[in-house]
Amino acid sequence: MRRYELRFQVLVPRSLQETFTFFNDPANLALITPGWLRLQLLTPKVQMQRGAILDYRIRWLRIPLHWRTLITEYEPPFFFVDQQIRGPFRFWVHAHRFHPTEEGTLVTDEVVYELPFGWLGRLVHWLIVGRQLREIFAYRQERIRDLLDGVACHWQQPKLSAS
Repeated sequence: MRRYELRFQVLVPRSLQETFTFFNDPANLALITPGWLRLQLLTPKVQMQRGAILDYRIRWLRIPLHWRTLITEYEPPFFFVDQQIRGPFRFWVHAHRFHPTEEGTLVTDEVVYELPFGWLGRLVHWLIVGRQLREIFAYRQERIRDLLDGVACHWQQPKLSAS
């Protein structure tokens, strides 16, 4: 199977603790996810910690999908990692990292994923999924900029690579 990696960073002019607090609230995920995915958090009162399970419902190409993730690593206020345990990907691990700088906090998202269905999955990635994930994370960057004092933020285009 082909494994893909997506990485982006955005610098926000907020303290490490303020920034982490925003990302530590699962309800804020809907604020930084494009509306066309119709993301619904099904476990709104979950306490973020290692071992926490979050359930979501999304719509992709009009298909309703259930997505369940497990927080596998949790080290506030520096990082947390979620891993899909049920959902549309064969494999999905998303690391959220927060690094204090003189200008604020550098937020880094690193996603490693695989699609199911072998060569058909690679074709669907090439035709649709890779582009859509770049769009989703570009939207996420813009929303993070807007919600966390975007005027002073800098961002880089999400990068996708295959291994």
